[in-house]
Amino acid sequence: MSTGVGMSSCCLSGVVNNGKPKGMERTVGGLPCYVAEPEDNSTTKTVIFLVDIFGWKLPNTRLLADSYARAGFTAYIPDVHDGDSLSPSFLQTVEPQLPEREKQTVLEKTAATAQVGATLGPWLIKHREGVSRPLIESFIAQVRLVPGTDKVGVIGFCWGGRYAILAGQHPLSGPGSDNKGVDAVFACHPSLVSVPADFDAVNVPLALALGDKDSLLGKKDVVKIREVMEKKRAGDEGARKCESEVKIYKGQVHGFALRGDFSDEEGKKAMDEAEKQGIEWFKKYLS
Repeated sequence: MSTGVGMSSCCLSGVVNNGKPKGMERTVGGLPCYVAEPEDNSTTKTVIFLVDIFGWKLPNTRLLADSYARAGFTAYIPDVHDGDSLSPSFLQTVEPQLPEREKQTVLEKTAATAQVGATLGPWLIKHREGVSRPLIESFIAQVRLVPGTDKVGVIGFCWGGRYAILAGQHPLSGPGSDNKGVDAVFACHPSLVSVPADFDAVNVPLALALGDKDSLLGKKDVVKIREVMEKKRAGDEGARKCESEVKIYKGQVHGFALRGDFSDEEGKKAMDEAEKQGIEWFKKYLS
């Protein structure tokens, strides 16, 4: 089993989008929340965004939620860090984008790794699973109570990617659940995942967007994840049967779907394709 207990400096890399989000801030289920609504204000199809370590105010996440709203979904981005998200300033200072990163010396990479450990270690302890998972599951249950809400999906990035996967597990979600969970999951470059354990218990359709240069999810882990999900699709060996999709994005590092380099043609293309992948997945399974 791979437990994914480490996090590297690429968790703190990326680019902040300078666009202007068009949604609004509200309190939903007791949490501060960014809400983006479709043109008809329908809550029939809802998508909850589980953020990376930079939290609910990162413009990139809010702009993506706006895109989902334009596609017909009500999108929520809750503050699941209780006001304790890391500063986006780390995106520019800890690690550059891939072309520059590949030019770094061993000494420079070592220094970046040390800085990440000093920053992330205490934060991850504070926001451990025993604290964060009940908070997230309670928010999902509260969203279920919003008038007009029918199907609910969850999308997660990096740190939030694992919690999206956990939200799709039995007994919270899927057949045999009490309908307080979600109907479909889309996880982009999840970190800290346990392979295969986190995937074995998934009980709803799950799509994954993974970069082939993600230092937090090795090729062996990706192969194992594919094997687990293929067994679940077929219902082999007593596995909980559910649909899945694993898409690998060539040349992309951890965080590409949310914090990629907009000025890079390949990076922008990967972000656009990951956005399309998620929207199409939810249109299929939240209808």
